[in-house]
Amino acid sequence: MDSEGQDSDISSKIVNSATQTNGCGGLSNGESAKVPEYDALQDKVASAASISQGEIVWVEGLVPGIDFCNHDFKAAATWEVDGTGATTGVPFSMYLLSAGENPSLIEKEISISYGNKGNEELLYLYGFVMNDNPDDYLMVHYPVEAIQNVDFSDSKAQLLEAQKAELRCLLPRSLLNRGFFPPSNSSEEDKDKPVSSQVCNYSWSGQRKTPSYVHNLVFPANFLNALRTLAMKENELYRVSSLLEELVGSGGERQPTDTEVQAAIWEACGDSGALQLLVDLLNMKMLDLEEGSGTEENDTELLEKACTAETPEDCKESRTSDIAQNHLLSRNKQSSIIYRRGQKQLTRLFVKEAEHALQLALTEEL
Repeated sequence: MDSEGQDSDISSKIVNSATQTNGCGGLSNGESAKVPEYDALQDKVASAASISQGEIVWVEGLVPGIDFCNHDFKAAATWEVDGTGATTGVPFSMYLLSAGENPSLIEKEISISYGNKGNEELLYLYGFVMNDNPDDYLMVHYPVEAIQNVDFSDSKAQLLEAQKAELRCLLPRSLLNRGFFPPSNSSEEDKDKPVSSQVCNYSWSGQRKTPSYVHNLVFPANFLNALRTLAMKENELYRVSSLLEELVGSGGERQPTDTEVQAAIWEACGDSGALQLLVDLLNMKMLDLEEGSGTEENDTELLEKACTAETPEDCKESRTSDIAQNHLLSRNKQSSIIYRRGQKQLTRLFVKEAEHALQLALTEEL
């Protein structure tokens, strides 16, 4: 039987057995601050207050006064929404609550947190990035168009749909805190946190044991489910079909649930095929990041040698100064290099996690 005929046969078995901000900037140093009451403003506030809570739409935007504050991981102040007007005298206004009583913050810049945003989001929304951003993340995906080129693509596509599998995932830096190689600055509390939805009822026959490394596997379960499906070999695909037929009956009395499909695929395949595919995807991402820009070390060297030009006038002055001996970078270009270096660093760290998990999986599946 040719590959196309086998694919059709397996597919049939699977089918038979088988998603306003109204703002007024005020500053409060821990005490109530009254905002001047302008007639026009009060009319708008009164109108907004008359709207039921369910109809108010909150949107992200800049608030005059508060938008002067820079972002910091350890912000010296917070901003609050005064829904009733008890603090500012104006309902639905906003005010800044500073930490001025802290002696260490005297004569220091007042900063706020813009939220737990990665460098990609900070760069897109605000035009800056943060070195060693703890909220940075890496996106990994399997190209949808590549599925048609894998063996038994029709059967695998049906299995992907049946288990609602994800072909892409975000890998936050914080995941590394509970991986095989946690950063030195991660807390014991982070290391002990379980990976949500990672452990499921894999084997109903008991033939495959839950791997010893599962609690250190930092990659999302839904993404690994998709990679297991795509990496399946012919004999594994037949076994999945057989397991599902045994579960729901040869007549297809009911369709298997997504959890049952995931369990059958894991029991037939294990983790090694999925982890090998994940290592390949991460290595391909690293090649894409390094193409035309070099390694993570190249970016670091470039930033160390660079001088930052804040304005176009700085660029002109530097041509006749000692700065010209170094690389002059605009603020935007410097931010882009920092973002790119961060992506390379995260890719390297997640490759290390995936390669170690792969070695453990191959050892336990022998």
